[in-house]
Amino acid sequence: MFMDDVVDDRRHAELQRADALLSWVIGSELRNDDWSALTGRQGSTGPAGQDRPAPPTLLIQLLSAGVDHVPFARLPPGIAVAGNAGGWAEPMAEHVLAMILALAKRLLVEQDELRRGAFNKEAPTRELRGGTCAILGFGGIGRTVAPLVRALGMRIFAVNSSGTTHESVDFIGTLGDLEHVLRAADVVVVTLPLSATTRGLIGCRELGWMRPDAIIVNVARGPIVDEEALYQHLREHPGFSAGLDVWWDEPFLDDRLRVGHPFLELPNVLGSPHNSGMVDGWFELGLGRAAENVGRYLLGEPYVGLVRREDYAG
Repeated sequence: MFMDDVVDDRRHAELQRADALLSWVIGSELRNDDWSALTGRQGSTGPAGQDRPAPPTLLIQLLSAGVDHVPFARLPPGIAVAGNAGGWAEPMAEHVLAMILALAKRLLVEQDELRRGAFNKEAPTRELRGGTCAILGFGGIGRTVAPLVRALGMRIFAVNSSGTTHESVDFIGTLGDLEHVLRAADVVVVTLPLSATTRGLIGCRELGWMRPDAIIVNVARGPIVDEEALYQHLREHPGFSAGLDVWWDEPFLDDRLRVGHPFLELPNVLGSPHNSGMVDGWFELGLGRAAENVGRYLLGEPYVGLVRREDYAG
């Protein structure tokens, strides 16, 4: 049922009896009075048998892949949260590829030159074939990016939490291998979740590890990359370029972008308004995948996207 259709005096009871809750932005969709219904659902988080933990008393399934907006401190321990892992992976992967190609081939730069009347026929562009693409965050989106850049003839260096994958890659590691991966990369694609560990992950030191003509594309969350460090690096290294679909202070009310630095005045920056997953039917696509995950949970089958709340503490 839709909670917005539930009359006020029934909301508490429905939240207490629900097995799963499908949400977009849980912090704003639940009213202040609703949280007390969840607080009473402590449940058990201890082991249920030898080999698996007890099931949660409630699954909050998000429509978004990112979970950094969830007020975990307000949720009792018996409630689990799952992000919509890979919910819009295919359109986002295409967006990543478009940004990589546009930056490598200097499409916007040379169009601006043409607009000014310059015809730079001898201006070189980048060849990606034979290069290395580092994918930081080898989940639903990262795994979908991989075959697209592989088709360009690039090697794949991937980073995830386990350091293992069944996918075809040339290197797989964890964040402990970040320096090795960044130094090897011609292109870096950021698809990591924003957590206590990844906030500010790419700063001055990490940008310094990268090649002076590298390309970084971020479709995850802005604060994974340090804003000041990236801006200064782009200014000081004109051969370095960045594709930004996500920003540090994204607007929600008036659709006006506010940035601490004038990134879009730099010729080596390509920006988009966090719309990499927005294609025709995008909402139905993401909703369907989230609902399928809830279905697996209700049937007692393995479900995906479960997050560790300790990763988002603080």
